[in-house]
Amino acid sequence: MSLTRYACTHCGTWQPGFAHEPPTGCPTCLDVRNALPRDGWNFQTAGQVSERLSTRWEQTLPGIWGFTCEPSFGLGSTGWLLHRPEGNIAFEGAPWYSKPALEYLEVMGGIRVLSASHPHGFGALWQLQEHFDPLLVLHKDAVPYTKAFQVRWPVDDEHELAPDLTLHCVGGHYEGQTVMYDARTRSLFCGDALKVDLDARGKPTALSCHKGFHYAIPLSHGELRRYRAVLKQLPFENVFTTFEFARGVTREHALALFDRLLEGMPHTRPLSLEELS
Repeated sequence: MSLTRYACTHCGTWQPGFAHEPPTGCPTCLDVRNALPRDGWNFQTAGQVSERLSTRWEQTLPGIWGFTCEPSFGLGSTGWLLHRPEGNIAFEGAPWYSKPALEYLEVMGGIRVLSASHPHGFGALWQLQEHFDPLLVLHKDAVPYTKAFQVRWPVDDEHELAPDLTLHCVGGHYEGQTVMYDARTRSLFCGDALKVDLDARGKPTALSCHKGFHYAIPLSHGELRRYRAVLKQLPFENVFTTFEFARGVTREHALALFDRLLEGMPHTRPLSLEELS
């Protein structure tokens, strides 16, 4: 019996299903860390998604490109591409990669290594794997969430992807959630370890963190201490979340946030960068 990939229109998660019978539920939406669709499930095939979405891309820092979809689909994740002489690295996935986007990635040299932080950032990783056959590297504890694609190298808590480019497991928000640190640009690709509030001009204004964003579930003190211990080692001055780029959010801001949350009962309320400076 043939299988078809379906995307949940609510969160964007791709999963396989039988061609004559779409999935009856979405594992990402059913998890407490995501909200349920108010109007019930709606799953679309790759063909339907390709007719609905276009993919756009732009350079955010020299050598770093972000791929997003219009109109926004699911959670609206961004796929990041690091253009490097030893081979390109992709981290996270856009919800969909159109034919022009895949052709542009080919012109850029394809993808040598593919990775992601956690399920909210997986997007259409399966497309990139099918098209470019990269080495797909993911933390071992995230493997249970990867039905839509094949993990070829399950790794432990620290792993070097390329010179000056490392994965670090922080856990917390999701089992096996990893951040990627780019020492060349002093950038942290943090998944959902940090939530950045931006103003209308795209300038970062506040910072928060959470176990579950939609239900305002905070991280425990132990999870916060792990975040702090890992990020203390990484002197970053730019943040790439699963959804946005924030120039000027630094390690010091993040550590100040964690310290504030460790003082008493933790919460998910944003704290202004001015307050954390």
